[in-house]
Amino acid sequence: MFRIEILVIFTVFLILHGKHTEQASLPTDLYYTAGVVEFKQAQLLSKLEENLKNYINIIASDTATSTDIMVFPEGTLNSNNELTYVPDPAKELVSPCELPKPSIYHSFLIELSCAAKKYQKYLVINLSEKGDCPTVLEDTRPCASDGLNKFNTNVVFDRNGTVISRYRKVHMWNEGKNTTLLPEYGMFDTDFGVRFGHFICFDILFYTPTQELVEKYGITDFIFPTMWFSQLPFLTAVQVHAAWSFGNNVNLLAAGASFPLIGSTGSGIYAGRQGVLVAKMNTGLGERALYVATVPKKQTIPKRFRREVAPKNIANTSTAPRITQSDIYLKPDNIEEYASEVLDLNQGTSFTRELCYNNTFCCNFELKWKHLTPVVNSTYYTYRLGVFDGLRREVAPESNFLKNCAIFSCVGEGIEDCAKIFSSKVGEIEPQIAFERIVIEATFPTSNQLLIMPNSLKEDLMPVPVGNFEWHEKIDNETQLVRFVLNTTTDNLLTFSIYANYFDEQKYGKNSTTSPTSSLMLLLNSWFIFKKIF
Repeated sequence: MFRIEILVIFTVFLILHGKHTEQASLPTDLYYTAGVVEFKQAQLLSKLEENLKNYINIIASDTATSTDIMVFPEGTLNSNNELTYVPDPAKELVSPCELPKPSIYHSFLIELSCAAKKYQKYLVINLSEKGDCPTVLEDTRPCASDGLNKFNTNVVFDRNGTVISRYRKVHMWNEGKNTTLLPEYGMFDTDFGVRFGHFICFDILFYTPTQELVEKYGITDFIFPTMWFSQLPFLTAVQVHAAWSFGNNVNLLAAGASFPLIGSTGSGIYAGRQGVLVAKMNTGLGERALYVATVPKKQTIPKRFRREVAPKNIANTSTAPRITQSDIYLKPDNIEEYASEVLDLNQGTSFTRELCYNNTFCCNFELKWKHLTPVVNSTYYTYRLGVFDGLRREVAPESNFLKNCAIFSCVGEGIEDCAKIFSSKVGEIEPQIAFERIVIEATFPTSNQLLIMPNSLKEDLMPVPVGNFEWHEKIDNETQLVRFVLNTTTDNLLTFSIYANYFDEQKYGKNSTTSPTSSLMLLLNSWFIFKKIF
């Protein structure tokens, strides 16, 4: 009887004092629990104070209790007026929470360090960092008059509040921040047996450091704070997350800033070729919310041969209604540069075509569809086939080379009507047809710096679910044959494409051609977003 009483007392003690650690994943477990935060930053004058309070509230929430690691988005905490130093883990492991006061670190960094310690979480936050101008002779770049550089930085706290990793963004999107002389590589190990890599927003489209973390360092789990501005038809947020995760067959924890009216939203947790575990694209004014999933651990073997563990809780991601321009701002891509042709839906119910871009790259399309009962006074999307081989035009200083075979929707018959969704003023939006099958096939030149992804999008701004498509690759020394098949009847499709990102510009960029871009349109889009934010 005495032993039973002791056991009961001990159990109560664990419940009362171990609330935030009792469910921690162990290295031997097949899963860990992750949370990503979709976060709408404060609109008040005291933004930092309000943002920090909401960060802490989310960390302390019941929803967060079971999480081993939590990720917050890019650019939603402090500004250039409230910069902080960040400890360099390469030199010394520091817990800002445990330092005597006053400290060289801003109070918000100290509070977040203390929150990680109190709630026993790995925390990944993104902030605006200040760093002393370098004194090394190799870096001859000019520095600010105050002797400080400003960085877009990820900071990782372990369960004790210690800064165990710091990463400064490499690929800027017209941000007015500094970069390091040489690219940094964000990596850290956890007590639950997972090594993470991390990068920031625009970095995801480039080889260094992002793709190198996969190919050269063999990392299987990634963290991605972002303030993504979605772009039709290939680069909306969750669409990119899912495609990148699937193409690399790695886990991805993506946390997005939430301001849909300027096009910024999109958070989710993805399990590579097992698909989306949970994902959200917001509309309207955005939200502050934590999304949690149990994530299957990947095995440390080549990505195409990993033993897969079934995910525990794949969420239903297609509950949202059809979305219009009044719900979210979506930038258009330069679809005018594609070789394209209209898909005539009134001529039969099947279609086969080879379409080429400047005789440099060809794609084969096979389609089958059925006509749906027309709805009186309804509006519907039309479709085009498109092929591209060249440099993707962007307002940022950098871009990437693509080979792309695609079907995409349009709001009219002209190419200028593509890369758009309907206005809410058009009334009822109903599909004219449902695709019963789509097959896209193409042969790509191989490269050591290449990522080929299945890229898809439905009207709710979610990708086509894994299980509703097939993805086949056959690789030899010189070519890679890829076949992408929609195998489930789908009536709300916006995009379906094989999207190949060539990072080796020297090898493939010189052979690719592209027509002049509409630079004015891109600059106007960039100006519009800048004015909305600032």
